[in-house]
Amino acid sequence: MNRYSTMLLLGSLTMTTFAHADALDGLFDNSIVGSISQAINDAYKPNNNNDDDRRWDDENQRRNDDDRRQYEDLHRQLEDRRRQLDNQQRQLDDQRRQLEEDERRLDDDYR
Repeated sequence: MNRYSTMLLLGSLTMTTFAHADALDGLFDNSIVGSISQAINDAYKPNNNNDDDRRWDDENQRRNDDDRRQYEDLHRQLEDRRRQLDNQQRQLDDQRRQLEEDERRLDDDYR
């Protein structure tokens, strides 16, 4: 009886292993494996679509460069305007001091 149950257990395990192997084989159908292989090949050896990507990257880089230049030009213009306003403010401050001095002199002269 012991031998019979051992053989039965061994046979069941063998059949279960074959069943699992068959199920796994069904999962890895040739079309699935082919799709995965193609995806891996495309990832490591891209075809001509890479030219489109490079062209897009170049255009994007040019656009970014143009935007950067435009920003720098506008920033320079603002800095120039700030310097002009600072100069005007200095002139106004000088004129105000001169006016205050003239006013003090006038007051001193008539007191």
